[in-house]
Amino acid sequence: MDLFAADRLRLVEALTPRLSPEERRAMDEAWDAAVRANPTLFDGPVAGCAGLAHDARGDLVLTWVRATYRFYVLRRLSGESAGLPSLFVSVAQPTDDGRLLVGRMATWTASPGRWQLPGGSVEPPPDGETLDLAALRRHAARELAEETGVDTPADGLTPWQVTRGANGSVGVLFQAPPRPAAWLHDRHAILTATEHALGRTPELDRLALVRTPADLAQLTGPHVSYLAPVLRSHGRSWSGYGEP
Repeated sequence: MDLFAADRLRLVEALTPRLSPEERRAMDEAWDAAVRANPTLFDGPVAGCAGLAHDARGDLVLTWVRATYRFYVLRRLSGESAGLPSLFVSVAQPTDDGRLLVGRMATWTASPGRWQLPGGSVEPPPDGETLDLAALRRHAARELAEETGVDTPADGLTPWQVTRGANGSVGVLFQAPPRPAAWLHDRHAILTATEHALGRTPELDRLALVRTPADLAQLTGPHVSYLAPVLRSHGRSWSGYGEP
């Protein structure tokens, strides 16, 4: 897992990957199988990651492409080289005492039982419009509100880290202002009650507060690979509690 500072991030659009007929057929068959296993999957538009590198000026350049969710299933097929890494945004929501809020993905989602920061995949802008850091910030604020009930304005989020996993997937992380732990749980409880009244389950069906990578062992179920290094980085930068 690689971590980069997000203060000099620049996004550049590239062309959607061209697939061979064999790759297209394998992708469609894998997607159909995934939908049969989880009918809630939707092949909507998504921005995928085509590369992440520093340029000559020292800027971190994220190259992205327009695709749909079915492009991601190619990564799961043995021997396929055309798999498209994902691009997502996440929000590091701290409490007043420096813990970070994490959520467990509900059973109906693409990753049931997985713990992660609030966030989600990035949607591409309309044709002719630009995907930039401001757009990612707005998307992150929307994800935070939809998943936790915490309504923080986009300009209240600070670009913080860019993560890159072993499979090439890239996440752009933002920091939110600290909030009282009880207030965060109350906001999620209100969101959960509203969703249940509509016959739905929130995307994050449970919240937890963690301080260090050691706390992750107390979570029942898997967690995303970026959580441990992000917690270490957060601990070094947080001045509101004890030793990092």
